[in-house]
Amino acid sequence: MNATEKPVNQKAWWLVLPVLVCVAFSAILPLMTVVNYSVQDIISPERRVFVGTEWFAAVMRDEELHGALWRQLKFSLAVLAVEIPLGIALALSMPAQGWKSSAVLVLVALSLLIPWNVVGTIWQIYGRADIGLMGHTLQALGFDYSYTGDPVHAWLTVLIMDVWHWTPLVALLAFAGLRSIPDAYYQAARIDGASKFAVFRYIQLPKMREVLMIAVLLRFMDSFMIYTEPFVLTGGGPGTATTFLSQYLTQKAVGQFDLGPAAAFSLIYFLIILLLCFVLYNWMQSLGAAHKEHAHA
Repeated sequence: MNATEKPVNQKAWWLVLPVLVCVAFSAILPLMTVVNYSVQDIISPERRVFVGTEWFAAVMRDEELHGALWRQLKFSLAVLAVEIPLGIALALSMPAQGWKSSAVLVLVALSLLIPWNVVGTIWQIYGRADIGLMGHTLQALGFDYSYTGDPVHAWLTVLIMDVWHWTPLVALLAFAGLRSIPDAYYQAARIDGASKFAVFRYIQLPKMREVLMIAVLLRFMDSFMIYTEPFVLTGGGPGTATTFLSQYLTQKAVGQFDLGPAAAFSLIYFLIILLLCFVLYNWMQSLGAAHKEHAHA
């Protein structure tokens, strides 16, 4: 053995082994099961026929899938466009320290503690015109609001519900990023006479870039997998206005019991999320690199 080489600690592998076993049972084995179903036509529990990529081709030609994917993309982009700026604004307005900061943090995080099905039930009641505060108020103001009868109203209600539920997560992440900025930056900005907008643009926003990247990726992935809240609130309707990809997959797998196409679509679904997150991450990284080059110039 070369004198510069360090001996490999064999005992370390025994510490990693439980993690590998957990990952295998929680992710790898189920994934392999789905891959197995995606290339077979399950006629009965005892009879299966290998079909190769037939289910993948059939799913890719499905017009309902195209519609669900388009609705999902619009919804996820709308979520990011609303929740990220709103979360940043909320974090900037929160007290920085003291008991007020602690109290505001608890109040902001309250909606995150509510289970997803309860959130759907809350907004199902809240949006009703007869007993719900929002629905009754909109009706009183002259708006013919009905999240059960109008596709646009249903889509907007699901969006507002998601904003109410998950914007606090973005705010908490942005607040943590703001608190990590050394006070020396603010002192230098005050000496230079920088405005609040200049402080935000050149100090706060660049320093929050890493946590905002996490917030964007988390909210994009979560919104792309949304299921429980719109299912409880609208059931995917009216029509297919709020039938997103996860509900479409559930209808395939559970409602129609088409396990082969459902397995093929679940793999395509996974690859779509992976690809879009990869593109989004690299785009944000390139923006950060361009900003650093501009700052050094």
